[in-house]
Amino acid sequence: MRHFAHPHVFSPITIRGKRLKNRIMSTGHDTCLPTNDLVNDELVAYHEARARGGCGLIVLQVSGVHETARYTSHLLMATDDKCIAGYQRLADMCHSYDTHIFGQLFHPGREIMETAEGIQPVAYSASAVPSERFHQMPRAMSLELIDEVVKGYANAAGRMQRAGLDGVEIVASHGYLPAQFLSPRVNLREDKYGQNKLLFLTEVLQAVRHKTGDDFIIGLRLSESERDPSGIQSEEALQAALALEHQLDYISITTGTSNTLAGAIHIAPPMTLKHAYLAPASIRFKQKLSIPVMVAGRINQPQVAEQIIASGQADMCGMTRALICDPDMPAKAEQGKLDTIRACIGCNQACIGHFHKGVAISCIQYPETGRELQYGKQLLASISKRVMVIGGGPAGMKAALTAAQRGHKVSLFESSPRLGGQVLLAQLIPARAEFGGLVTNLEQELRGLNIDIHLNAPADKALAQREAPDAIVLATGAKPYWPQFERNGSLDVLDAWQILQGDAKVGKNVVIADWRSDWIGMGLAEKLALQGCNVTLAVNGLCAGEMLQSYVRDSVVGRLHSLGVKTVPYARLFGCDDDTVYMQHSITDEAMTFEQIDTLALSLGHQRVDGLIEELKGIAPIYPIGDCLAPRTAEEAILDGLRVCSEL
Repeated sequence: MRHFAHPHVFSPITIRGKRLKNRIMSTGHDTCLPTNDLVNDELVAYHEARARGGCGLIVLQVSGVHETARYTSHLLMATDDKCIAGYQRLADMCHSYDTHIFGQLFHPGREIMETAEGIQPVAYSASAVPSERFHQMPRAMSLELIDEVVKGYANAAGRMQRAGLDGVEIVASHGYLPAQFLSPRVNLREDKYGQNKLLFLTEVLQAVRHKTGDDFIIGLRLSESERDPSGIQSEEALQAALALEHQLDYISITTGTSNTLAGAIHIAPPMTLKHAYLAPASIRFKQKLSIPVMVAGRINQPQVAEQIIASGQADMCGMTRALICDPDMPAKAEQGKLDTIRACIGCNQACIGHFHKGVAISCIQYPETGRELQYGKQLLASISKRVMVIGGGPAGMKAALTAAQRGHKVSLFESSPRLGGQVLLAQLIPARAEFGGLVTNLEQELRGLNIDIHLNAPADKALAQREAPDAIVLATGAKPYWPQFERNGSLDVLDAWQILQGDAKVGKNVVIADWRSDWIGMGLAEKLALQGCNVTLAVNGLCAGEMLQSYVRDSVVGRLHSLGVKTVPYARLFGCDDDTVYMQHSITDEAMTFEQIDTLALSLGHQRVDGLIEELKGIAPIYPIGDCLAPRTAEEAILDGLRVCSEL
C-alpha cells in the first residue's frame, strides 16, 4: 500500500491531452554521455535509472537544431534522420515506466563554450554584440540563416515526434539564441526581427507546430530574469511569456544567463543559494498565464516540491540534481520513505562540474550516476567474505556500504566518536553546512544494512588479528600538510583544521597561504572576515577557488569581495618572522611581502595517513582508498570505496 505523503506532487497533470503521472520533472541538462552526437547505451541507462525511480517527466539534454548550434563537442544533434533511432530507444524505455519524455530544441547563438577541434568557432547571434563570459564576438545572422535555423527547429521537432517523444521544449532561457532575439540590449537589428523582438520565437513556434500537428506538446524554457543589467529583465520576460502563451502548452521557468559570470551561477545554483529560491518568481507567471508553469532551482526534497505546488506557485517542479543524487527519490517519496532519500547538497562538483570538464556526469554522493552500466546494480559476491573497513570518513562509509550490499560480513572501525572524517570540518565553513548532509545520507544508508560499526575504536595489528578479516579496506584519511618554510620569530602559524575546530586564537590581521585553491582557503577567508579580521588570501594559482566548479567559485568570490577580503594570486609561501609573511611570485620568483600580520593561516593541502599499511601486512589483502591512498576530494574518496568493494 502506497503512502501518499505528498498528494499534490503525486497527483497527475494533463498537458495537451497527455497525462503525466506526477509533478516531478528532470529538466534538460548536459550529461556528456552521448557519442558522435547520438544517443548511446550509456545515455539510455542513465535516463532509465530515473524513469524506473518514478520520475513523471524527463526532458532530454539539448539537441542542436543547426550546424551552427554546436556549443560543446558532446551534445546531441537532431539535424539528421540518423538521430531518430536513438530518440526512439529513449521514448520506448521511458514509456515502459509510464514516464513521459520531451526533447529540447537548442541553439546557443553566441554562447559557445568549446569545439571538438579546440579552435574558436564562428558564433552567430541576433546582432554583433559580444558574449561576456565566453568572449565570443558573433556575426549578426543573415535573413537566410535565420530562415535555415527556424526550419532547423521544425525539422528537429519532426524527427523527435517520429521517434515517439511526447513533446519538445524550445530553450529560450539563459541568454541562448531565442533570448538574444528577445533582448533589447542584444537585438540591435533594424529589420523586422529588430522591430519585433518576438518575431524569431513566434516563427519558430509556428514552424514547430506546423511540422508536428495538434497532438504534440510544445513548451518553452525561459529565464524569469537574466539577473544582470545587460540581460532580459523580469517584466520583459513576463510580457514575452504572455505574448507567446497562445502558441505554448507550458512554460518552464528558470533564471540567469550564460552570458555573464553572475548570471551563469543560476544555471546550476550552488548551495550558497536558498532552496526553491525561484518559487516567488514563478508564481508571478502562474498568476498571469493560463498554461501550466514549471519551475526549477534548488528543489532537492519532495516536501519542498509539495509546498510549491500546494501553494499554487507552480504546476510541476524540476528536481534534476535531486534525481542525479538519488534516481529513486520519487518512488521513495511516494511510499513515504523520506528518511531513505539521498538529498542533493548543491556542491556542483560531479554534475555540472563534470560537464565543464567535458567528462561524463556523476554525483559525489552517488558515483553510480553516469556509471549505470558498471555499477547500476550491485551483484552478490560468489563468496561472502569478512571485510574490515578502517576509517569512517566518506571513503570508508561507501566501502562498507558497497561491501555489505554485495553480501559480505562488514565491520567498520572509526577512531573518533563520529563518522564523517573531514566532512565534519568542511561543514563548518560559512554557507557550507549543507555539505554535512553527505555524512547524514551515508549514515542513513548504512543503517539499513547489517554492518558492525565501532566508534572510538582505533585500529591496530592486534585488533586486525582478532577480527581475522579476508580483506582490509584502509580509509584512514589524511592530515594537514605543513611544508618546510623559513620560520623566524614569533608569528602565530595555524593550519585550517586548528582554525575550524576553534583550537587557537586568530589575530586581527591574517594572511592565508592557499596552495590548493579550493573551498578551504576561501572558506577560511570568509569565516575570518565575518569574525572581523582583515584577511588577505594569497593563492598559489590563477585565482581563488581555481579548483572549484565555476558557479561555486564565483558565488564565494562575490561574497569575499563584499567582505573586503584582498586576494593575491600567484603567491607561493616562502617564510615568516615576527609580523611579516614572505612569499614569492610563482612565475617570476620576485618577493611578495605582507607586513603587520598577526596570524599566518595554512591551507596547503593534506598528506595521507597510511602507517597501518606496513603494520597490517600479512594479515589479509589491504586496499587503501580515499585520502589514505592519495589526498583528493570527497568525490574520489567515495568513488574509491565503490570501485574497490565492487570487486571484492
